[in-house]
Amino acid sequence: MIIIKNDKEIDYMRRAGNIVEEALLKIEEVIKPGITTADLDKVAEDFIISCSAIPSFKGYYGFPASICTSINEEVVHGIPSRDRVLHEGDIISIDCGAIFNGYQGDAARTFPVGKVSDKAKDLINITRNSFFKGVEKAVVGNRLSDISSAIQTYVESFGYSIVRDYVGHGIGKDMHEEPEVPNFGRPNRGPKLLHGMVLAIEPMVNVGEYYVSVKSNNWTVVTEDGSLSSHYENTVAILDDGPEILTFSQQR
Repeated sequence: MIIIKNDKEIDYMRRAGNIVEEALLKIEEVIKPGITTADLDKVAEDFIISCSAIPSFKGYYGFPASICTSINEEVVHGIPSRDRVLHEGDIISIDCGAIFNGYQGDAARTFPVGKVSDKAKDLINITRNSFFKGVEKAVVGNRLSDISSAIQTYVESFGYSIVRDYVGHGIGKDMHEEPEVPNFGRPNRGPKLLHGMVLAIEPMVNVGEYYVSVKSNNWTVVTEDGSLSSHYENTVAILDDGPEILTFSQQR
């Protein structure tokens, strides 16, 4: 069942989304060669708690940290560690969530570490842009797969691939609610978009093939061909006057 949110609930989610956005900005400020992913996790956790919010991910199905830190060929669900040091030329995807007054915010960004290759820059930009292509279709009266198709069409026009095994989702009091939001598919399929629906739209884009697998830690998802992967996500409210991105206010 898709849960429709009222104005008060969306306002709580707007606050949660602002906290997530600010946490990602604080992480971006400290990303550099030599820092560990555990250091980044501490930055996020300390900030979220200082806002009287709760890190969404910590303890979620046993996940051990407050953010996901996925480097290079890692797609999603990378686990922060003192042993994972960032190096010049890496790219790192940070997925972050916060709970405020019982409601969730969820967003992800992929950042360069120092100077990166032109291919890495291109991948990051196309992933980000594909999200906004999807949001253009996130309007009342459209169907869910209109978002999915717009993302896939844009990404594949540049020769990149969209991950199939992991998708976006509804979000509210729970991190993952109905409906699933694929980043691929034919348009004009699935439920109609209604005022009060809130979706986490999150394209995951690979330089190579879209096939992925899970590492032995049972969390971290990697590209099977070892190619670079990028992730970009925001929490989006479907409103009568157009979509509102609840985790995006500072043009990031």
